[in-house]
Amino acid sequence: MALRIITADERLSGASAKTTMAIFGPSGAGKTSLLRTLPPEETLCIDLEAGMKSVQDWRGDSIPVRTFADALDIGCLVGGINPAADPSGFFSDGHYRHLAESYPDLVGMIGQKRIIFVDSITDLTRQAMAWARTRPEAFSEKTGKPDTRGAYGLLAREVIALLKHLQHAPGKTVIFVGILERVTDEFNRVTWQPQMEGGKAARELPGIVDQVITLSLFAPDGESFRHDPERGDVRRLVCRSGNPFGLPAKDRSGRLDITEPPDLGALLAKINVTRKG
Repeated sequence: MALRIITADERLSGASAKTTMAIFGPSGAGKTSLLRTLPPEETLCIDLEAGMKSVQDWRGDSIPVRTFADALDIGCLVGGINPAADPSGFFSDGHYRHLAESYPDLVGMIGQKRIIFVDSITDLTRQAMAWARTRPEAFSEKTGKPDTRGAYGLLAREVIALLKHLQHAPGKTVIFVGILERVTDEFNRVTWQPQMEGGKAARELPGIVDQVITLSLFAPDGESFRHDPERGDVRRLVCRSGNPFGLPAKDRSGRLDITEPPDLGALLAKINVTRKG
């Protein structure tokens, strides 16, 4: 039987061990360079976009991933066995055991890492779409022609399943980064939204992760900051919903200010500090 009671002390101890976070920012805002603010010996970068040039001297380990099938395999190695998975499906006992036998070096290395940095979720969904288009669900049963709705439905199911599996990775802080795009409607109103293939995964992501954060450029404005993504010279993390900049954000910890410095190590320490008394 897998059911058990988690005591308050166990919960408080575990709270400092893991956080799930999605960080979005415009292209060129320096999302990948946030790796420099994480401890290299404890961090693994899953590189889906061949984007390590900006941090080529970073001393941490990375795994290049070029297909969604490889992303599913890495997700299984990071998240372990899902006891609710179909015995013949992804993240099952059989899937994990096969990978553990095939890549024992990866199992050992991943076990030593506390932080998993996924760069980027935008490219993850692009890889997932390329994979989905080749699956039987992406073709009409009647005509045999490509069925775009079937491909998008499969993409949403498998990407969400992967994100949730990584969310439950034992003892791991998982950080997803992705592109934030500006959208202007017919009334010339500007909004900002994550750039991801398929709308369902983008809509559900904020409910999966603990923190949603925007990295962007700002200009000093008295004692505060003014959002200026084109000419600003100050990088800040926007961390709370209802912020005056209209940027995506959510702080489940309740411990962050509206904006914080672009230092993920300091941010995680602030989120996971254990209150006493």
